Amino acid sequence: MLQFSFKDRIAFNYIAITALLIFVVFFTIYTIVKQNVYSHIDNDIIVEIKNHLDEIHVKNGILTLIDVEEWNEREHNTVDLNPVFVQFLDLNGVIIEKSPNLKSEILSFHGQKENYELFNTKLLDNIIRQIQVPIYVENKKIGTLMIAMSLTDSTMVLDNLFYILVVAFPLILIVLFFIARFFAGRSIKPINAIIKTSNSITKDNLKTRIPLPVNRDELYILSKTINSLLDRIENALEREKQFTSDASHELRTPLTIIKGTLEVLIRKPRDNKEYEEKVNFCISEIDRLNTLVDQLLLLARFENKDPYLKKEKVYLNALILDTISRHSNTIQSKKIHISTKLQKNYCLNTDTYLLTIILNNLISNALKYSKQDGKLDIIVTDVLNGVECQIIDYGIGIPSEDIQKVFNQFFRSHAELHPEIKGIGLGLSIVKKISTLLDIPIMISSKLNEGTVVKLLFQKNSPN
Repeated sequence: MLQFSFKDRIAFNYIAITALLIFVVFFTIYTIVKQNVYSHIDNDIIVEIKNHLDEIHVKNGILTLIDVEEWNEREHNTVDLNPVFVQFLDLNGVIIEKSPNLKSEILSFHGQKENYELFNTKLLDNIIRQIQVPIYVENKKIGTLMIAMSLTDSTMVLDNLFYILVVAFPLILIVLFFIARFFAGRSIKPINAIIKTSNSITKDNLKTRIPLPVNRDELYILSKTINSLLDRIENALEREKQFTSDASHELRTPLTIIKGTLEVLIRKPRDNKEYEEKVNFCISEIDRLNTLVDQLLLLARFENKDPYLKKEKVYLNALILDTISRHSNTIQSKKIHISTKLQKNYCLNTDTYLLTIILNNLISNALKYSKQDGKLDIIVTDVLNGVECQIIDYGIGIPSEDIQKVFNQFFRSHAELHPEIKGIGLGLSIVKKISTLLDIPIMISSKLNEGTVVKLLFQKNSPN
């Protein structure tokens, strides 16, 4: 099947519509001209009938059909210019009188035609317009008056007009096709630019963007949409590269430590206490590795698809207290004072499992970065837009320039300054993704060496 280019299809569609329009216009012009030509001739014939019927009269018992001077008029005497042919028949169809310009020819009587009906016929090889009118004298029919006028000149005009329109029709369409094709080509130049730019974009060259057209039309919107798509793809690939790099590094570190510890352990015999110490160390690294894998799988779950949300009634107070009790060992070892200020028993409509992950990660972070013998405040209050939960620690804090980065995967602010604090930098990244999913705004404010405040805003449901 023959395939046309986009600009050719535009041109063809334009020409198809234009052809129909031109055909209607040409047909209308031809019809109007033809109607005017025939109307003019028919009016002349009607005038001739009236004149000749008025000239018929009876004088001294003699029927006079026409004055002799009438035949001397040029239109009745010649066939050169606007000839008018006149012929009188009696009741038997015998010619009584005829105009001199008929010479040896006669007008044929058409019995099937109605009186006063105008119709086309032929005289010799020429087309004529003819009418047949009965003649009455004193209410008695005495014969028939036949008048005809030549259509040769009029037919020639109509034929010439028809040929001109027929020849002009395809010529106009051909010219319009190339004009339409030219302007269609100019109109789709931005599409060619999109194609060219898109072909130059590869996975190693995602910085290129499609130039935006000057006119803010559909092509502008298309170009802008494609550029937005490229931005999202580039960001996704960059995140994937960064995630892969960071994940491989974080996975490699505990494995390297475990391998090195075991290699040192088997170099020479050691006492049971040293074996137990090294094995416990390897177990702690394996636990860290398991935590890392679990968090990586959780992130992958949120990255690849929207998780199913099982929303139900959740009692926020109980969930907070359960989370605190889960970290009782850390609280006791660091001797952290926990203060909970819960105005009343709050009931939310959300996903229990995902909200548990948010609270667990935030409280775990707050305890991790709190100082020895420090304190942790958890405050839940009613606010204008719902329920606000604040988790306030008085630990090492976060530098102001790093606050916007703490939600990035594997980011840990100045981890080298606090090697005693273990972590992999995925907790807040997971919290951010889940809070976005549950439509829970999260805000962090912090001062270095003074502590950090994390605020969660829940849409308030009916309290219990």
